[in-house]
Amino acid sequence: MKKPSTKRRSRQIVLVLDVGGTHVKAMDSKNLTKREFASGPHLTAKAMVKQVKELTADWSYTVISIGYPGPVAHGRPLAEPHNLGKGWVGFNFEKAFGQPTRVVNDALMQALGSYEGGRMLFLGLGTGLGSAMIVDSMLEPMELGHLPYRKGRTFEDCLGAAGLERLGKKKWRRKVADVVEHFVAALEPDYVVLGGGNAEKLGRLPPKARLGDNANAFKGGFKLWDTRTNKTSRATAKHG
Repeated sequence: MKKPSTKRRSRQIVLVLDVGGTHVKAMDSKNLTKREFASGPHLTAKAMVKQVKELTADWSYTVISIGYPGPVAHGRPLAEPHNLGKGWVGFNFEKAFGQPTRVVNDALMQALGSYEGGRMLFLGLGTGLGSAMIVDSMLEPMELGHLPYRKGRTFEDCLGAAGLERLGKKKWRRKVADVVEHFVAALEPDYVVLGGGNAEKLGRLPPKARLGDNANAFKGGFKLWDTRTNKTSRATAKHG
């Protein structure tokens, strides 16, 4: 007779939601097909759940992972997102979906999907600057982008989309290399993964850096429910 926990794991299908400022992307671990809908500054948490249910009406899933574009603690958003509507802080995603749900910072979810062991620093070069670190499978979400950098600007001001537009690609690339050098010296990672939508605009990569893939966000979402992924309690507490 098989143990009940083994049966549950064999039937488990993970729905991963990558919530961004322009789109919400969805994929489940059974079909491995990506679907998406536009988000934007008026998308509330309640509206997001409604649209996800409509988008995935023909999918069957048992658990959910959400990559949230902002700080998360104990499975709950700590602040409203900059590029979306209101109502995210305090929203009970698990109750709204009716399925066990884990919420993590979106950079952390992509970091987990990019992780290859050891000490890894992840930097997400997108609208802002996402950051996370994984050390021997211990997940640590970070907010490095909001730290002061130079001339009254933060790291995010220089490496985010606004910085890219202000500086131009050539200068922006030099800033990325300089910031990576700073973080490597301070945090001593074995390697740095550069992900996010603007990572593809980089030319020669800084020392210790490798290019990520946005698809790794879905891999990370699947891993959040993998029993082999250990030491994740701080980052993946259930949103109840």
